[in-house]
Amino acid sequence: MTPAPLPEPRGVLSEAVLTALRDEPPAPLPAGAPPGLAPYGEDLQLTLYACYELHYRGLAGVSDAWEWNAELLRLRAALEDRFLTALRRDVPAEGSVDDALADLLVQPADGDGVAGYLQREGRWWQMREYLTHRSVYHLKEADPHAWVIPRLDGQAKASLVAVEFDEFGAGHGPDVHAELFADALRGAGLDAGYLSHLDRVPAPALAVVNLMSLYGLHRSLRGCLVGHFAAAEISTAPSARKLASALVRMDADPSCVRFFTEHIEADAVHEQVMRRDVLGDLLTRSPGLADDVAFGIRSTSLVEECLATHLRTAWDHGATSLRRALRDAPAL
Repeated sequence: MTPAPLPEPRGVLSEAVLTALRDEPPAPLPAGAPPGLAPYGEDLQLTLYACYELHYRGLAGVSDAWEWNAELLRLRAALEDRFLTALRRDVPAEGSVDDALADLLVQPADGDGVAGYLQREGRWWQMREYLTHRSVYHLKEADPHAWVIPRLDGQAKASLVAVEFDEFGAGHGPDVHAELFADALRGAGLDAGYLSHLDRVPAPALAVVNLMSLYGLHRSLRGCLVGHFAAAEISTAPSARKLASALVRMDADPSCVRFFTEHIEADAVHEQVMRRDVLGDLLTRSPGLADDVAFGIRSTSLVEECLATHLRTAWDHGATSLRRALRDAPAL
């Protein structure tokens, strides 16, 4: 298993943390989050991403001992608190779990959204950028949600594991969804190495993944993680259908299309399992988790909307949505 490359720093905080992780003996870590550090900004989100990656595949050239380093965990906790405080400030608190689920299927205000835009008029270079943004998520797809398995019981546990089984290829290594996405990257002429595009993607794309890691690493946030998983499974099929259509229109490699058609079929079933068997059983057993489940759903929508806004704002101005543009590829 190949560790992620050590990313380039994006500010004073990430510079200090990445220097400490790399050097031996390590430089001192900051005592806490610097005043004024933006909760959704590049510096905080990259630092959190690097800290969390120590719990996945690790970082190239960084000792495994850092995973449970007490000083680093204290700093990470301060960053998590700033991120979570901002989310609780910005996510609407009203409404039930059913209300939050219903909101997932409401069309974007402009009737379009990123998937709809790519389906209707997107260009190949924009699709390649979209795949690049998603690489930091889909190359570890389903991994963060696995952390909730030992924190559930009964039908909720059994059914969530059944959904995860599909995400992990139903026993077939080449069909693991992360592998299918790597195939899609290669089909689009992009580097399929694990997190090879980390330095290209901006904070909104990192925040999408950091949210899962935050919820997954804290048992107290297990309701939020189940809500996140439900949001991901319920909202994926409609957007996957549009993206598959966009890729066919662009005459993309079949491996690009396959990743999304797989999600059309699988997630249509997963939606019902998540609604009835996972959420239904969980909230029957633990009704006190309802607010956290709803928050998990709504916070997922918030970070996804922030990424979508970033993409459309850049593309509407004819600019790259990445921090560093991709090399030119033949037009399709």
